Amino acid sequence: MSKRLFVAYFEQEEDILGVTRAAREQGYEIRDVYTPYAVHGLDKAMGLRKSRLPWICLGFALLGATAKLWFQIWTSAFDWPVNVGGKPLASIPAFVPVTFEITVLFAGLGTVAAFLLISRLRPGKKPLMSFNRVTNDRHALVLVENDASFDPLQAAELCDQYHCVEVEERLEEES
Repeated sequence: MSKRLFVAYFEQEEDILGVTRAAREQGYEIRDVYTPYAVHGLDKAMGLRKSRLPWICLGFALLGATAKLWFQIWTSAFDWPVNVGGKPLASIPAFVPVTFEITVLFAGLGTVAAFLLISRLRPGKKPLMSFNRVTNDRHALVLVENDASFDPLQAAELCDQYHCVEVEERLEEES
């Protein structure tokens, strides 16, 4: 089954922010907003919830630190105890630099892996659809025409209030 999409193009950052807020307030279903660079405040304008990726990063960091500390204490105190100059076998201060490095490694690699899984990105994935000049200098607002009550003329009028450059309707094949 295919979905009908309404795509509006804008050239200014302020216009895409304004039309996104207005479309959300009027009850349009926003499929996505494409921009050539990060636009501050666009996530709030779209009504997106906060990302859980920082919590995932913290979880992987704690996992890495715990696993490394356990391994170093187990190795030095239980599996292969070596008395060096009368120092304690489980000397936590000596383990801090390596534990920190492993914490950063686990956090970084775990966050990247979680991001790729959550966003369903993988090497060689084909883009679903491309939009004219969005990677160069234009912004695109994509609305879903979810039922017969969607009026493209009314949506175009809304977009024209925010200096819309071009409007088009597309079909998207669901995968």
